[in-house]
Amino acid sequence: MSQPITELYTDSEFFSPYAMSAFVVLTEKGIPFTVKPVDLAKEENKEAAYAALSLTRRVPTLAIGEFQLSESSAIAEYLEDIHPAHAVYPRDVKLRAKAREIQAWLRSDLLPIRAERSTEVVFNNGKFPPLSEAAQEAARKLIAAVEKLLSHGQDNLFREWCIADTDLALMLNRLVMHGDPVPERVRHYAHKQWQRPSVQAWLALSEKRRA
Repeated sequence: MSQPITELYTDSEFFSPYAMSAFVVLTEKGIPFTVKPVDLAKEENKEAAYAALSLTRRVPTLAIGEFQLSESSAIAEYLEDIHPAHAVYPRDVKLRAKAREIQAWLRSDLLPIRAERSTEVVFNNGKFPPLSEAAQEAARKLIAAVEKLLSHGQDNLFREWCIADTDLALMLNRLVMHGDPVPERVRHYAHKQWQRPSVQAWLALSEKRRA
C-alpha cells in the first residue's frame, strides 16, 4: 500500500516563521514532502481552493492524503505523535511542556518586536528605524527569559535540540540580524541554532526565491 502524499503549504516569499517551523519539523523527521507556495500578497489563501484545505486560511497548512491541518504548533505536535522517531520535542514530559510553553509565548507575546522587526530582517536583510520604548521593553523581557533558559551554559534549551530552539532563535534573530544590542551569549545561541541543516534548507528556499 502506497504512502499518502505529504504537502506543506507555505508563503511564497518564505518569510513566515510559522511555515519555517513546520518545514523544520518535517525535515528533521526525514518525512518526504512537497512544498506548495501560496502567494499571500495576491490573497491566494482566501480563494476557495485554499479555504477548502485550511480551516484558518493561513500558512502553514499540512496535507497528508485527505487529512489537512493548519497552525504550526498543531502540525508539530501531530507529526510528533504519528512519527515519534527523530523527536522534535524533549522526551521528558516536563521538559516537553516547557518547550511548548516557550512556543506558545513566542506566538502570543512580544508583539512590539514582531511589529518593528518583521521577518524581512531575518530573510531579506530588512532595515527599520530604532526600536520604540515598547519594543525595547519587549526585547529586555525576551533577553532576560533567554538568559534564564540558557543559564546551564549549553547550546540548546534542553540539552538536545528541539523545535522550540528554532522558534526562539528566529525571534532573537529579529534583533541580532538587525544589529540591535543583544548579549554575546544570547547572540551565540541564535547563531548556533541558525546553522542547523534543516534551518539552512529553509533559508535556501528564501534565497532561491529572491535570486
